[in-house]
Order: sequence, then C-alpha cells, then structure tokens
Amino acid sequence: MSTAHPTSPDGKRTYVLDTNVLIYDPNAIHVFHEHDLVLPIVVIEEIDRFKRELTERGRAARAVSRALDALRANGSLAAGVPVSGGGRLRVELGDPSDNRALFAGASDSADNVILRMVKRINADRGNGPVVFVTRDVNMRLKADALGVLVEDYEHAHVEIDEDYTGIVEREVAPEVVTEVYARGGLADEGEGLCPHQFVVLRNREQPTQTAMTRFIATQSRLQLVGRHKEGAWGVFPRNREQLFALDLLLDDSLPLVTIDGMAGTGKTLLAIAAGLRKVTDDKAFRRLVVARPVFPLGKDIGFLPGTAEEKLNPWMKPIFDALELLITAQGHEKERHRGGPPYKYLLDQGLIEIEPLTYIRGRSLPKQFVVVDEAQNLTPHEAKTIVTRAGDGTKVVFTGDRQQIDNPYVDATSNGLSYVAERMRTSVMAGHITLRKGERSALAETAAERL
Repeated sequence: MSTAHPTSPDGKRTYVLDTNVLIYDPNAIHVFHEHDLVLPIVVIEEIDRFKRELTERGRAARAVSRALDALRANGSLAAGVPVSGGGRLRVELGDPSDNRALFAGASDSADNVILRMVKRINADRGNGPVVFVTRDVNMRLKADALGVLVEDYEHAHVEIDEDYTGIVEREVAPEVVTEVYARGGLADEGEGLCPHQFVVLRNREQPTQTAMTRFIATQSRLQLVGRHKEGAWGVFPRNREQLFALDLLLDDSLPLVTIDGMAGTGKTLLAIAAGLRKVTDDKAFRRLVVARPVFPLGKDIGFLPGTAEEKLNPWMKPIFDALELLITAQGHEKERHRGGPPYKYLLDQGLIEIEPLTYIRGRSLPKQFVVVDEAQNLTPHEAKTIVTRAGDGTKVVFTGDRQQIDNPYVDATSNGLSYVAERMRTSVMAGHITLRKGERSALAETAAERL
C-alpha cells in the first residue's frame, strides 16, 4: 500500500476496508502485509446480501464469506485474528457514538454508517494512524471532508506505459529494408522490444519506403508482416494498425491477444471476423465464443420470458449487429432461417456461442476462439478467471476501450484489459495492439476527436 500517510513508531497502520474493496478483490485481506485490518459489521451485512446474487459480485461475496469463515479457526473475529504478513483482522461491531449525525442532512445509508464508524475508530486510535480504503470515489471525497485519511485500493492498479501501443518505428539504412523484403525478415535481438511488438522499418533516405515487421522473440527475428489481402469474412484492414491486429488475430500459435482502441476503430469487428474465419473456413478452432460483461446495470439477464437469445439481445446487440454485417457481407443471407436473424444457422450448428461472462466461470474451453468484448469493464480478478478457463489450443482475445469504462469500481489503470495487457506484455504467448484511427465513418471519427 501507499506510504504517503504517516505510520506508528513500529511502522504499522490500521486499514478499514470498504465493501467494494473485497468485492473487487476477494483476496484483499491478504495483501496488507504487517498492517492491521478492520471490517465494519455493515460490510459483513453487505457481503451477506450480495452473496445470493448469481453474478460476479455474488461469486466474489461468497469467496469473501468463505475466507472470513476460515479465519475463525484462528480465534474470534471480534477480538482479532492473524492474517498473512503478520497483521491482524477484526470485525468492528460499532459503538453508541456511531449513531451521532455524520454531517448536516446525512442519511442512514450503509455508506454513511461505515463512515461514522471509520471516523470514530480514527478518533479512538491508539496504535498508529487509521486509513480508510475504498474504491468508491465519492466515499473518498466524503472521508476526506470528514478529516479521515483515505486511499484507493492501490493493489488494484498496474503501472501503465501510456506510450506502449504495440508499435515502434525505426530509421534504417536502405539495404535493411531491401533485405527484409528479399528474405521475409532479418535477425534481431530485439533490445527494448516486447515479444510480438510490431516494428516499422523506415528507409532513412526515402522515408516513404517502409517495411512492417513483427518481433518474434523465440526466433530473435523481425518477421515481415503479410498483407492479409484475403481478409477475414469480408473484412479487410483499412490502416496499418488494423493490419497488425489482424496479423495477431490470425496467428494460431499466439494464444492471447489484447486490442485497445476508441469507439469506431474496428476492434470488435476484426476480432469476430477473424474468429469466424478460423472456425468456419480454416477449421483451426471448434467454436467461436463471444462474451461481454453485462453492464451498465451490472445485473444478470434475469427471469424474463423468452429464450436465452431474446434475454441477451439488449446486452449483446453490438455483437449481433457485427455478426449480421459479416454474414451479409459474405452473401450468406440464403442460409437465413425463416423469421430468424442471418447468423442463426451458425448458432444452431454450435459454431458460435454468445453469452454473458457470468456463465464462463467453471467452464473449460478447449480448442476455441474466445472473444471478450468490453474487457475494460472487468476487474483484474475476472480477467484472470477468463484466461484460466482457456483449454488446450484455445485463443483468447480481449477487446475494449480503456477510456470508456462503465464499471464504477475500476479505472484506466485498474481494469481487466489494462491488467492483462500490461502483465502479459513481456510474454511470448501474448500480443497487444492499440487502434487509434476510427474507420466507422468520417463523422464518427471526427466526433470521437472533438466531442
């Protein structure tokens, strides 16, 4: 955790955890090292309420409940039990003074009850400073206004290299460019490069002459990137970044790809098109699985009438739209079922599965092409869960826009897309590309830049 706040003579602090910290990371109670932890009883009540949900939040709540129950074997939670790293955890039951008004007009919401308890614990501290830890921005604002030391859950963040887009340019001698085209690449130790990073070699004497390569770390080689003129299900790269993305997507030896880009850059369409080609044309994978988190409401598809497809349609409409566009472009309308969408025959044959991420947990996905759309709304824990579902021969693709986040408890440096892209950047099993040029329409690109 941060060292910005003061500590006691022995270097210890007391951290009071908000509910959203535990929901975000069920293992949070084990990452505070030698520091003591306090869980207000209201937090336990909220965990109890969430655990009944058949969602990722419910799963996280159940994991927290089990972890706390296991700690009871070491003693009373009211008195405090030891946790990993040497600290102690206790549940704070409250005090009559916690009923005093927090501020003018304060309600009796769970958030304000927690803040009253934090303020009282802070006033009664006897062993070093008390720090309130919450992922909720407004809770941090209120805690600060109340004179309480407050932090975000910093274990959630990864250091993001804003300049890393998966592409780098080099000026080289003319003969180097000639050699790359003649031999399909050239030997390179890749100093300063990540595996599968793209290197644009630019002729220093004729800057318009370039050779586009990808660094293959296992071979210490810069490999010429193909033009992919055949495209994928009627989709052809319209710019350099899209070409690089397609190169990663069509590489069967690369099991993990992350694609970041603003709206309209084509990341989802490219991923689904590549998946359809690999499943239906190349037969390299058994099935295309397309999943996305159910946001912004964060609820399950519910007990509404209709088929699963009808329930999912409002959430998965962008995916269905992409499929309809691709199948229409391929001229497959004749295979359309009566009264059904043109992609229904692919669903009926089991070549495509479209589902919310809630149903990925517990599955094993061998030999499948998995596209996780809107991955910027995942927590790192959820992203890890998805990748660990990958069976033998499976390819996982994360797509999303780190600047358009609907999940209130993640941000640009703590979401699942950023986490996977940054942590896997140096792995030979992963490739990353950032798409920056909008291709949806001239209007869409201008709006993305100006509005």
